[in-house]
Amino acid sequence: MHETRRRVLDALADGPVRGPELAERHGVSRAAVWKHVEALREAGFEVASGEDGYRVVGVPEYGGLAVEFGLDAPFSVEYHEAIDSTNRRARELADEGAEDVAVLAGAQTGGRGRLDREWTSPPGGVYVSVVCRPTLPTAHTPIYTLAAAVAATRAAREAGADAGIKWPNDVLVPTDAGERKLVGILTEMEGEADRVSWVIPGVGANVDVPASELPATATSLRALGAEADRRTFARRFLEAFEALRSDPDAILPAWREHALTLGRRVRVETTDGVVEGEAVDVAFPGSLVVETADGERRISAGDCEHLRPR
Repeated sequence: MHETRRRVLDALADGPVRGPELAERHGVSRAAVWKHVEALREAGFEVASGEDGYRVVGVPEYGGLAVEFGLDAPFSVEYHEAIDSTNRRARELADEGAEDVAVLAGAQTGGRGRLDREWTSPPGGVYVSVVCRPTLPTAHTPIYTLAAAVAATRAAREAGADAGIKWPNDVLVPTDAGERKLVGILTEMEGEADRVSWVIPGVGANVDVPASELPATATSLRALGAEADRRTFARRFLEAFEALRSDPDAILPAWREHALTLGRRVRVETTDGVVEGEAVDVAFPGSLVVETADGERRISAGDCEHLRPR
């Protein structure tokens, strides 16, 4: 978005503001302010003008500007009605030097999950990938995956879903038919051994998607009867993610608070074989601690399955 237009939109989010004040604040003419306001109206914003100045009385249902409006997080939003993959586009932006950009799409045509699995991405979901440049050693980047999982879980719970996290990053909802997947997360990164160049947590959330368009193992906020507002979910996710990455010490306690895996018997497929036992904790930067018949194991990566109690 045009930078001045973004500042005008931010000013309108704080309440009515007069045109001359906007012009003086941003060093532009009153005519330029009027053009920016008209551009916002063309983008779907309802902007009223009165004696107290301009004020927003209606926001578009979805889109980059709609999510940015009043967003309490430092992300700019690049929106696509449809794209092959928000993670792919985010990697392009990262390679160009971008930072704190959220690539948002109404649908994906080539979405992927962990282990290169296909991720169904129909219209009605929230698909967002965030370009981050943290000051972290490469080995610590899994903490960003956990932060994204917590942020997505908080957004889902605020919408009314009884969501929790299966290690490391699947957001599930327990139902009468078993646990159903609500959100999937794929984190990608680039860097050297001692530092990260960029980290991209990519989130696919089933928000306003009918059950008929989802796999049998998945659910959506709409199917659950929860609040299925994509704009609200995207804003809640971005704001929660920003709060967590700004306070790294809070990430593990928050993950534990929402964990479905801890205290459960699990079977984890790793590159070194299968580990089975009781999941007892998660350790920095995201390892699952499993108590097995042969003692405690720490697993940094693997495919986790919740087992029925013996």
